[in-house]
Amino acid sequence: MLKIVLTIAVIAAVYFFLIKKPQVTQHRRKRADDEKRRPKADEEIMVECEKCGTFVSSHEAIIVDGKYYCSKTCAGVK
Repeated sequence: MLKIVLTIAVIAAVYFFLIKKPQVTQHRRKRADDEKRRPKADEEIMVECEKCGTFVSSHEAIIVDGKYYCSKTCAGVK
């Protein structure tokens, strides 16, 4: 009975350290790389006005027909 338990323990250890652990490590590295590429919530992305070329925060920009504008005047809206 002890041989069976030890055999199962060795098989489980081999599975964890040689098969499962590298997959988990690879998955964690991939997620960390994805997090580095994704802009943070507090970061501002600056976009260029289509008409005058002024850079403005994407939060403040006016979007008309998929183009960014710095003001209503440049966008041609009221």
